[in-house]
Amino acid sequence: MHTLVKFRLLVLMVAAAVAAACSTPAPPPVAKGKPRPYRVDGTWYKPMAKAGNFRQRGLASWYGQKFHGRHTSSGEIYNMHAMTAAHKTLPLGTWVQVTNLSNGKKVTVRVNDRGPFVRGRIIDLSFAAAKKLGMVGPGTAPVEIVALGASTRAKTGQGPAYKPLDYYSGNFTFQIGAFTDPQNARRLVNRLNQLYKNAHIVVFNDGKQTFYRVRVGLCRDLATAQQYERHLMENGFPETFIVAE
Repeated sequence: MHTLVKFRLLVLMVAAAVAAACSTPAPPPVAKGKPRPYRVDGTWYKPMAKAGNFRQRGLASWYGQKFHGRHTSSGEIYNMHAMTAAHKTLPLGTWVQVTNLSNGKKVTVRVNDRGPFVRGRIIDLSFAAAKKLGMVGPGTAPVEIVALGASTRAKTGQGPAYKPLDYYSGNFTFQIGAFTDPQNARRLVNRLNQLYKNAHIVVFNDGKQTFYRVRVGLCRDLATAQQYERHLMENGFPETFIVAE
């Protein structure tokens, strides 16, 4: 074969390999009539068609005022005072029982949103649900979730509505700890001020007790925030988690 022809074939082969390597990953296959997969931050999620005997343990977080009044993935308006939750793959409309494993408290919530898309969390609860579980002050809690059944009135939530709202940009900071003693919170802030910027205390009262949440740092997008979070966890603050302020 002529040298020039060989060279052209080699160029075409290399170009094809590069194009394949840089192409966007295809969504997982989905049967007709089943919930469509959706993509968040480069990862595909495939919602379940039925919750069945679903049971899961992990870390729960909650979301409140910032998202109050906005559309959820199901198309409903998020109400922080309603008993709802966000989950990545449970069918929208599924009722689940959530048990706080640290205190035994239980709530029943309906999944009407997608998320949380932050490392290590399995469910995002509404403010009302989090308050009943006694986890508003700390911000997170170890939980077990058990699927109970589905609402026949729930929307399918297929298509663009799966895109979570404002999970990728905004003001992200990092909670290092939560204290009931303000002196302990101030001591930690003084320590953090020697190492990081924007160390501060956020005071929160859940109606029964006042918590002094110690936070540090500020990022404008979730990808950078996740890197910052890993840095903090690997450098002496293993309980750190991201907060959208």
